[in-house]
Amino acid sequence: MIKTCYVTIVLFLVCSNLVLAQSAPAWGGGADQNDLSFGFSFGYVNNYYKIVKKPSWRDPYFDPGVNRYITDSLNSINSHYVPGFSVGFLTRYRVTEHLEARITPSLVFSDRSITYTYPTVAEDVTKQIQTTVVDFPVSIKLKSDRIDNYRAYILAGVKYSQSIGKGNSQPADIDPLQKTIKNVSGYGSYELGLGFDIYFEFFKLSPEIKLSNSFGNVLVQEDQPFSAPISKLSLHTITFSLIFE
Repeated sequence: MIKTCYVTIVLFLVCSNLVLAQSAPAWGGGADQNDLSFGFSFGYVNNYYKIVKKPSWRDPYFDPGVNRYITDSLNSINSHYVPGFSVGFLTRYRVTEHLEARITPSLVFSDRSITYTYPTVAEDVTKQIQTTVVDFPVSIKLKSDRIDNYRAYILAGVKYSQSIGKGNSQPADIDPLQKTIKNVSGYGSYELGLGFDIYFEFFKLSPEIKLSNSFGNVLVQEDQPFSAPISKLSLHTITFSLIFE
């Protein structure tokens, strides 16, 4: 009789666990259970330039059009973070339980700036480079084991950025002191980042921070007061994103 009771209790517990497992919600909307899934993202973006100056960068600029120097010698050239934002889409392909490939095209609205300091000018001269860029990142995401409804990850990849609009266009007869810096329209970058997957009942949220550094020189060289002192510009970007999947 006692043996029969033990068998009955064991069968009851096994059946109860099976029922509970079948009725448990698919936290994260089942995104990790599919080989292919989609989502969207919102990002806060910060850009700044790493500036490589020419050996003669301090020299005043001589304008052959008026046959005289039109600037004083330079004290400094600096670039500071300029905030912006991005919106994008996510396409994710699961390679293994802990590895996936991602494509995350985004539309980025973020200006850039360079500040020039002259000893005889009371205020610094800041040149804004207005840009709207379409990014095409491809990355590999390496994920940790899932603990409850959380999972950490790191990622690495490359991206191609293409400027849209007329950010580089200027009138041909504009005053040289009113000119701004021009950037190449398309350039590549490498990216590194980390984040967390947080699983809710019907979707997965991934806060993520990512660093991007451009390849090569993004400066369009011109003979004008603000391009002439610079040899090379590299674009550095920090992006904080919220990804919904």
